[in-house]
Amino acid sequence: MTTTLITGANKGLGLETARRLVAAGHTVYVGSRDLDRGRRAAEELGARVVRLDVTDDASVAAAAATVEAGGGLDVLVNNAGIQAELGADGSVVGAAELTADVLRRTFDTNVFGVVRVLHAFLPLLERSANPVVVNVSSGLASFARVTDAGHPASAYRGVAYPASKTAVNMLTVQYAKAFPRMRINAVEPGFTRTDLNGNTGHRSVERSAGIIVRMAQLGPDGPTGGFFAEEGPLPW
Repeated sequence: MTTTLITGANKGLGLETARRLVAAGHTVYVGSRDLDRGRRAAEELGARVVRLDVTDDASVAAAAATVEAGGGLDVLVNNAGIQAELGADGSVVGAAELTADVLRRTFDTNVFGVVRVLHAFLPLLERSANPVVVNVSSGLASFARVTDAGHPASAYRGVAYPASKTAVNMLTVQYAKAFPRMRINAVEPGFTRTDLNGNTGHRSVERSAGIIVRMAQLGPDGPTGGFFAEEGPLPW
């Protein structure tokens, strides 16, 4: 039996990923900052729940202890993320309005949160016969896309969110080199209708979760250290 932990799994892409992996036969831990919401999601899916706030060291350590006591971990999906640069009216804060506080809050969840969770769960993953890590990134993290005037990503004026996801991509590459037995990849789900973007995305969670689910089920011979979307590898 494959055991999987998904951070930020009580709604949106995390919830849909959990649903699909439960259907595929995984034992899934729904990681959620709000234990009540996480419990409701887990009960709906037939999954387990663990309280997990990726910005809090003690919460992450307690979650790792819970998962270890439950039998260990094979797959980690780092899905939890925020877009702190959205203004009160839902518009994106550009470079001229960006503050260090917005950048710090964004990185604390999207980047430092990934590192906190990896640091705590790597010992469990190393015991797995087929350890897999999926880091949920974004097409906005691609330098090739955001510097291509003909690509929609180049029109995005925000700074904090793309910068955080670009950092996640570098973490992915470096961790993959450090742990060659693991399959560690970054994925781009697409511009999805979720709370992250005020439900302005044009893709459904059902479609966008597909690449996360696919990469979460890689075998030992699968790719590692890559950046993937539904259509295949993406340029850095």
